[in-house]
Amino acid sequence: MHIAIAGNIGSGKTTLTRLLSKHFGWKAHYEDVDTNPYLNSFYEDMQRWSFNLQVYFLNSRFRQVIKIRQSGKTVIQDRTIYEDAYIFAPNLHSMNLMSTRDFENYSSLFELMSSFIQPPDLLIYLRSSVPNLVNQIQKRGREYEESIRLDYLKLLNERYEGWISKYESGKLLIIDVDDIDFESVPEDLGMVIEKINAEIHGLF
Repeated sequence: MHIAIAGNIGSGKTTLTRLLSKHFGWKAHYEDVDTNPYLNSFYEDMQRWSFNLQVYFLNSRFRQVIKIRQSGKTVIQDRTIYEDAYIFAPNLHSMNLMSTRDFENYSSLFELMSSFIQPPDLLIYLRSSVPNLVNQIQKRGREYEESIRLDYLKLLNERYEGWISKYESGKLLIIDVDDIDFESVPEDLGMVIEKINAEIHGLF
């Protein structure tokens, strides 16, 4: 079974992936941020590096999904291949940070790759307001994220909502994360686990 967590930068995907992996004994697949050779360059000069970064993520996530399906295990994935294609790349294009030529090339690559993979059995979307995202980003203090602009997060949030409102590729669970703290409050994590259990039992 393939479970994936989607959500904006700072919504808590990695934390929830870790906690659920531990609770259910699922194998966790994390986003490739530490070894990504383009991330720092991208935040320094988005226009120059946007296409390279998006292609790197696309390749990395495509390989992840293939591995997940081949493993025969239950895997929980931090961020999906769809978020790059439906949220991050179009957003960069609309902000004139990726040329139309690059965006069309990228979209055509994604279309081809997505025809070879299955969507997750369950998609968990972490919905968050921009102030909450900013708070979480500041708390974790990743140096390259310090330059993220508020309008960038806001645009991403709007695209997430647009994508989720039309999502029909599989089961979807939406969790509002503004008023919960699943990392520090066991009851909040328990509530999330209960909701996931209900969805998973509906999968069989």
